[in-house]
Amino acid sequence: MSATRNRRSVISEEVAPWSEIRTLLRGGETDKLIPVIIPRHTRRLWWLLLIWLGVFLLLTGLMFSLRQTGEGGAGDIAYGTLATLAYGGGVLFTLAGLLWWWRSSIAEIEQGTAGVLTRYGAVTRTLDPGRHYLWHPWSRVDFVVDTATEIPYSAPVMACPTRENVPLRSIEFFLKFRITDAVLFVRTIGAGNFDLVLSQAVQDAIRQRARLVQTERAYDLRGSDVADMQELLNRQLSRYGVRITGSNIPDVQLPAQYQQHLATRERVAKERTAYEQEWGLTRKRRIDSLQMDIERAKKVRDARIVEVKAALNKAREDVAQLLEEQETNAQKVRFEIETRGRSGLIAAENEARAQRRLAQAYRDNPAVLQYELARRRLEVGAILAGRAPQPVVVRTDGQGSGDGSALTTLLTAQLLPKVGGGQNGAAALAPLAGQGRKGDRED
Repeated sequence: MSATRNRRSVISEEVAPWSEIRTLLRGGETDKLIPVIIPRHTRRLWWLLLIWLGVFLLLTGLMFSLRQTGEGGAGDIAYGTLATLAYGGGVLFTLAGLLWWWRSSIAEIEQGTAGVLTRYGAVTRTLDPGRHYLWHPWSRVDFVVDTATEIPYSAPVMACPTRENVPLRSIEFFLKFRITDAVLFVRTIGAGNFDLVLSQAVQDAIRQRARLVQTERAYDLRGSDVADMQELLNRQLSRYGVRITGSNIPDVQLPAQYQQHLATRERVAKERTAYEQEWGLTRKRRIDSLQMDIERAKKVRDARIVEVKAALNKAREDVAQLLEEQETNAQKVRFEIETRGRSGLIAAENEARAQRRLAQAYRDNPAVLQYELARRRLEVGAILAGRAPQPVVVRTDGQGSGDGSALTTLLTAQLLPKVGGGQNGAAALAPLAGQGRKGDRED
């Protein structure tokens, strides 16, 4: 840390003319804080001499006027001239004295400051910013105090021992304070004494805080919460009309050995952080890859689900179409059956009507009934005659050659089961029967 930063701020008061008050309060010298200015008064009582001289001349003129006899002689003219000159000089000196009094009674207080007014050396009141007229000859502004500015104060504390009794190189403490009561400040302590009191209070507070910290964790003091220290300083400085508005610890310097040790720790911590970041990136890439695979699998699954749903919908459509076709066919068959049933019913009803009418006709004309019955009997007889079996004649008397008789017997045995076939069987045995008759004739 540079030597300039290790400097301690110095609070003091200055004696300056009214024209330099603004410069000193707002600027000042490096590391020198000037919250209080003692105005260098140029106000003198010479204006009283002018006023007394003017009064004397007026009284002299009055005396010369009284010495005139009114006879108009040379004495009266001389007394009159002297009286006129005395009156003129008295008025002139009196006006000059009054003007000097008016000009010397003006006191202008800068914005953001407060003037401490005294009379005969005793503090009477404070003057607000602006122009004021001090008509009393022994009234004056002894102090001009900056009450609006938050004054920064830096106090580096050297060789602060830690909990292990290791002295730190320095702890820089920075605070801002503001003077709240100008009269209490200048009457109780003053700027020079306040500098000593504030420095000692800050050092005590810093040393108490350092005693609570381990050496390896001394850097934790930088930017730490110092609200308790600020409250302690406010309790100590409130009796002087001062309030601490802000404070912090901007920097801490350790011994060289601990600095190397902490540098090693910081390097290891940075390497660990870099490794953790690298591992975090690797893990993030793996997680992203897995998430991409999961998303891809989800898309494939969704596509398959869509396909399955489409196939299911298609199957449902096919089943619905098949059911509809089956229902249509069933309805068609039902309609056909109903149609055939209705047609059969109608035909049966028509047949029944026809039979009923025929029966009515037969009942009305028996000859037609007899004729119809006879015709039906002839038709039935013809059908029965056509289906009657034909007789087959097989000679078994043993005449003729033995070979022909044996062959006839064999053929007869094979054809006997077919005789029950009616007319076809008879037609099949007819040639055999003819051959048998022919053989008989030949015998």
